Amino acid sequence: MRLNRVLIPAVLIVVALVLQVSVLARLQLPGAVPDLLLLVVLGLGLVYGPVGGCIVGFAAGLLADLAPPSDHAIGRYALVLCILGYAAGLARPESRRLKSVTGPLLIVAVAAVASTLLYAAVGALVGDTAARHVGLVGLILTALVYDVLLAPFVVPGVMALARRGAPDQVVTTGSGVGGSALGTVSGYARSASYGKRKGRSPGLAKRP
Repeated sequence: MRLNRVLIPAVLIVVALVLQVSVLARLQLPGAVPDLLLLVVLGLGLVYGPVGGCIVGFAAGLLADLAPPSDHAIGRYALVLCILGYAAGLARPESRRLKSVTGPLLIVAVAAVASTLLYAAVGALVGDTAARHVGLVGLILTALVYDVLLAPFVVPGVMALARRGAPDQVVTTGSGVGGSALGTVSGYARSASYGKRKGRSPGLAKRP
């Protein structure tokens, strides 16, 4: 399962990045580009929790920073996705399962706005003012619309795959020290019940 916990996020991130660069970025939509990588990080964070979401977000963002045709400082998008992956992990449902589509859509909407603002803010700190020339308000609105529309087709599937690599731990009665102890207790309970029905103590041997 540990291998799946690493392999599944890695495959999802690589596939999302390839589709983002080779398909979504070439659609020439007005404003922002639909952020498939962000949606994958949010879905993984909702399953893996804050620490896992932070690690996954940083790895995905760093890969996006290094992938061509990237023209910004390395680590810029890694910082953004690291923060958003951690925030998504804080909102992880206890059962790791979606009970309503409203919550994840709200998380995606907030993350779409926050990612654009954080990306522009980090860019301003390193001297990149491209967002001012493009129009920050237009980028925020289009990113919000595109990501929310794409979220129902991406986030539930990502969460379902991530849960397969990180299943809930269930204690069984037939494995490990805990299973042996539980088996002993249950066996004694059955013996006590049988002894009461026969009118004798379960701890005494039958006399001849």
